[in-house]
Amino acid sequence: MNINTDDLVSVTEANSSLSRLLNEAHEGRSKLVMRNNKPLAAIVSPQDAARLQRLDELEDDLRLLALALARTITDDGARHSLHDVAAEFGIDPADLDED
Repeated sequence: MNINTDDLVSVTEANSSLSRLLNEAHEGRSKLVMRNNKPLAAIVSPQDAARLQRLDELEDDLRLLALALARTITDDGARHSLHDVAAEFGIDPADLDED
């Protein structure tokens, strides 16, 4: 999503022409609302919002895939039983509550 300088609007302008800005966003022209020359919010179409949400989901999936790949590459195959791990930490498995 590209926003050029013509698509920057002040909060004051957004308040006075919200209907027009919403119609333009619906037509695919996103607006970036500025307060004190800093981005405050974006007015985007539902399609753009859905696309951004999907990109966030894909980013999360990619992060998990990278983690899984790193773990697969570094896995030495060693496995430990619950009993061994509990003993290592001085815990009696019989004391573990199954709540």
